[in-house]
Amino acid sequence: MSARRGATILHADLDAFYASVEQRDDPRLRGRPVIVGGGVVLACSYEAKRCGVRSAMNGAQARLLCPHAVVVEPRMEVYADASKAVFERFHDFTPFVEPISVDEAFLDVTGAEHLFGPAAEIAAQLRTRVLVDVGLPLSVGVARTKFLAKVASGQAKPDGILHVDPGRELDFLHPLPVEVLWGVGPVTATKLHDHGIDTVGDLARSGRADLQGYLGPHAGRHLRDLAHNLDPRPVDNARRDRSMGAQRALGNRIRTRDELRREVLSLAEKVSARLRKADRVARTVTVRYRTQEMKHESRSRTLVEPTQQTGLLAATADELLLDLVDGPHGPGAALGRKGCTLVGITFSGLGRPDAVQLALRFPEEGRATDVLDRMVDDIRGRWGTGAVARASLMGHTGGVPTLARPTALDAAHTSG
Repeated sequence: MSARRGATILHADLDAFYASVEQRDDPRLRGRPVIVGGGVVLACSYEAKRCGVRSAMNGAQARLLCPHAVVVEPRMEVYADASKAVFERFHDFTPFVEPISVDEAFLDVTGAEHLFGPAAEIAAQLRTRVLVDVGLPLSVGVARTKFLAKVASGQAKPDGILHVDPGRELDFLHPLPVEVLWGVGPVTATKLHDHGIDTVGDLARSGRADLQGYLGPHAGRHLRDLAHNLDPRPVDNARRDRSMGAQRALGNRIRTRDELRREVLSLAEKVSARLRKADRVARTVTVRYRTQEMKHESRSRTLVEPTQQTGLLAATADELLLDLVDGPHGPGAALGRKGCTLVGITFSGLGRPDAVQLALRFPEEGRATDVLDRMVDDIRGRWGTGAVARASLMGHTGGVPTLARPTALDAAHTSG
């Protein structure tokens, strides 16, 4: 078990985040099935989920399952503002907040109990504050471990609170299906079911050697520990991003090769600006796309030196996209027939800029590029993202339907 005496870890998770924001802002959508994103479902309301709609589903399939659903275009800036407001409420209760994504976080309220009451009461206050101040429903799980708190919040959905008493943790956990365990996807679940393991309790009672025999030593040990609620990880409020990325759902309209290049350039600009805002540099660039047949392809390249310069990162991403499309395994001319429903980029291998040594031959050129990038960032920060643009992106209006999880740096800004 955990060394904690009391259940003081909260997992707070916004319910159907994007769709809930749309229902908040348009009263006509409340109580109705809502799908965010036309080509690919980015999010859906619980009313749509009851019809079988799920995130990442093809939009046409979603509309067949739920023909009376209201389909809305994503508004990423609005979602970003809502996420920021919610995380500010988290920090009102405790500085120990570990963001997981834009709509969920772990909170350690051990030191806050003498101010706000027991953890279960803090969860209730937090849920009320988010609903009253931000207008969004929040589900909260309360437990002694991060794993169990997340499981509890999932069981509390939608719009509920579930406190797992330290004396009844295994009574709560063991009857649940094995799919609630971190690391159990469809393939692992099938293996477990094939061996007669359907619940967490079944797995907890399984022999260690048997589990490791058909899951492998690491996965078997990991899942058996979780089945006994062994999760010693603390809430890490100093956690930094290991990667930053963005993607754009393109719908079902056929995109040309040049249109895809402009989308990737737009994404590279946005993510490199986020790198500079977070004071990070990236060493590896990854580009990926998805076809209408749900085929996923990706290419990656590791740079000689990490950078935050838009030009270098964008040029690398462009080369990777062309290799994806025109390479020996790419669709080439067939891209128009197969279509491309999603394109995305990721910068990884993140580090601090002070760890980067400029190339000896062209230091002034590197500095000039850095200054230009930051000037563009400043202009857009003051006058908006459309104030200045590359010539190749003139007239490009596509938004980027993705959000980064708030970082510790963001939290410091919002709480200051």
